[in-house]
Amino acid sequence: SVRLGVRTSGFHPGNRGSIPLRTAKNWIMANHKSTKKRIRSSKTRNEGNKYLHKTVRNAIRNASDKSTENSKDKLADKNKIVSMIDKLEKRNIIHKNKAARLKSRLMRKSS
Repeated sequence: SVRLGVRTSGFHPGNRGSIPLRTAKNWIMANHKSTKKRIRSSKTRNEGNKYLHKTVRNAIRNASDKSTENSKDKLADKNKIVSMIDKLEKRNIIHKNKAARLKSRLMRKSS
């Protein structure tokens, strides 16, 4: 295994001298005010997107588990889930083809 800061056969420091490359995600040296804000806001957005995506996955999984409900409730649940999937697609959290595939599978499960 290769440790950080150890010279390996492929090590080429370039203009950095012997300073090793930083691979940690938290090591960000932003020099501009706008860049620092972009880092903060993108982190917040990323967390929100992950939450929404996970919520949709749980809803899809729970929809397939509930097979004893009457058809009106099932249809209402499906419509809510389809709406959630569309929102993910609109915000570019998931690809449009994946959204179409998820909706198709959801509709096939209950029919």
